[in-house]
This record gives sequence, C-alpha cells and structure tokens, in this order.
Amino acid sequence: MSDFQATVKWSRDGQDFLANKYSRAHSWHFDGGTVIDASASPDIVPLPWSAAENVDPEEAFVASLSSCHMLFFLAIAAGKKLQLESYVDNATGSMATNSENKMAITEVILRPVTEFSGSVLPTEEEIAKLHHLAHEQCFIANSVKTHVKIELDAVPAV
Repeated sequence: MSDFQATVKWSRDGQDFLANKYSRAHSWHFDGGTVIDASASPDIVPLPWSAAENVDPEEAFVASLSSCHMLFFLAIAAGKKLQLESYVDNATGSMATNSENKMAITEVILRPVTEFSGSVLPTEEEIAKLHHLAHEQCFIANSVKTHVKIELDAVPAV
C-alpha cells in the first residue's frame, strides 16, 4: 500500500499563547515543494486570530472529497472512451452535531457539471452511473463517516 505525508508548520512568533491571543495561520508542505497557507476558519476562530485568505481544514476536506471523486470520474470516463471537455464542481460541506453528539462535517454535497464532446455523448443516466462508480471507488469517501451526496443537473454537451 501507499503512504502519504504532509508537514504542518506553525510558530508562536512571540504572540501571547497562554492568553489565547495567537495566530492560527500555519502552512502545509507537500512533496514536490507545494506549500499551502492554512488557518482556522474565521467562522470558528474570529479574526484577527484566523487568516481569512488562507485555506482552512474544513475547506480542504471538502476539496479533497471533490477532487478524489473527480479523478475517479475522469479515469472511468476515459476508460469508456467518452471525451470529457470539462468538469466543474461547486462542492459544499455542512458542519453540524453528528450522531455521537460531536461537531463534524456531517454532509458534503458535490455538484459536478461535466461537458462531453465527440460522436458518442453519454446520457444523463450514464453520467449518473459514472458518478456512482466514482463515488464507490473514491479513497477519501471510503475513509470518512461524512455523508457524501451527489447532485446532478442537466448535462451540457459541446
């Protein structure tokens, strides 16, 4: 099996940690050199202790589910020789109290819009099946308790 690694870095930088007056800004470092500026969500930790322009873990969680689903969708569509031109997902996640009475991202809604071209265009039913297969194979969706819902609209063709 594969192992995945990320390094998370934070520093107090002289702020009053014990008085809870410290920045939540930190960075995520990934293989290949990518660095993402991260912070607590301003919805959870108010400004100025969070950094609104940074990615927060909750957003990253939603993006991770969406990205994983998309990558499997792309692979399945390519395997079926369906020419995919674009894929856009305006995914959202909802925080609520879960069945264990803990705060959690209890639901993520994926709203993928796909564009196909070529001589063979999939039907809405076939696209729904591709999304079902992608969801079944998505490593991230298979790793979490969060309910992942897929909402499909009419499928534009090129």
